[in-house]
Amino acid sequence: MTEQPEKLDVSGVDIAVRHRSGGAPGLVWLGGYRSDMLGTKAERLDQLAGDLGLAYTRHDYSGHGESGGAFTDGTISKWLAESIAVFEHYTKGPQILIGSSMGGWIALRMVQELNRGGPDDRIAGMVLLAPAPDFTHELMEPELTEKERADMETKGYFEEFSEYSPDPNIFTKTLFEDGRRNRVLVEPLDTHCPVHILQGMADPDVPYTHAQKLMEFLSRDDAALTMIKDGDHRLSRPQDLDLLARTVTAMVEPIRAAR
Repeated sequence: MTEQPEKLDVSGVDIAVRHRSGGAPGLVWLGGYRSDMLGTKAERLDQLAGDLGLAYTRHDYSGHGESGGAFTDGTISKWLAESIAVFEHYTKGPQILIGSSMGGWIALRMVQELNRGGPDDRIAGMVLLAPAPDFTHELMEPELTEKERADMETKGYFEEFSEYSPDPNIFTKTLFEDGRRNRVLVEPLDTHCPVHILQGMADPDVPYTHAQKLMEFLSRDDAALTMIKDGDHRLSRPQDLDLLARTVTAMVEPIRAAR
């Protein structure tokens, strides 16, 4: 049974964190919308960190998993602030950010914030799985129905069927408004580190063209895109997890060699 997480108070909310001590570069997991840190990919990375002797940090955003707070109070800005607080409290030395879906958006915003005073050598690399930067503006807003738009104005939110949970997805008006303030696909992204994107071509939620668009904004970086022809959004099949482990290991090795 997985041991109980530690709790970090961030703006009055208890954020659940699991941290494995180890060497550098450390791995930092950033999950997706409504996911938690005990999912298949996060657990596989814990195993990989153990095998490689690396530090590994993961947390649940507020309103997710074992963290406190209400899910409907969540925004990109709020979850970003929590992720930075966990990063600064638990990690030291170079780190590889590994973001899945919305976690890819959070990872890109983290690099922007941490690099405000100049390139931050703490971020040594990024691995993004089916990244969904700007998903509220780029992927959802153009597809909203009249009822969804009306619900957002009258109720402050709308519900959408989820293929991954018996409960519907809830998207708030506040999330959309805050998402516009956190857009990253507006100018070249200088992450100052290698970036490797893993994207399923059979992804029903984040089309592979979105990953291709992100690559255009990463034109100044050492960026690579691997397409998995039959890969879905989760990328949690055994072969997907093996690819994730190989990709992360390949990014770790030159960082270790340079230290």
